Amino acid sequence: MEDINPIYHNPFGVAFQWKRPTAKDQKKVQIVFRDTGLLLSQNELVQFKRNIECTMKSNSPCIDCQQHDTCRSLLLDTPAPQITLAMNQKELSAVQDLVDGTLFQLNLDSYLNEMCGDKDN
Repeated sequence: MEDINPIYHNPFGVAFQWKRPTAKDQKKVQIVFRDTGLLLSQNELVQFKRNIECTMKSNSPCIDCQQHDTCRSLLLDTPAPQITLAMNQKELSAVQDLVDGTLFQLNLDSYLNEMCGDKDN
């Protein structure tokens, strides 16, 4: 935990930034859930949020399925077009919370940094 700056977490996953980012991933956010880690810019996080919302709206579990809570029949596109994640409804909701909470915290931190900067002028 010494190498990271935590941003947000829930029981399903965690979002953080590396303390010593390389030039290619500066200001990117590492989202880790299940067996997956995604290193995303803030714009990619916004796109991922839209993908989650589209998946939630356009997919519904099979009507007669007795395992709809655990069945990973929902396909979630990531900001990397070649990667799609198979999820169940509970996982999708947990990822949505993780991404929403991360974006909220990033926006709050940005706002607070702007406000502190304005006080110095």
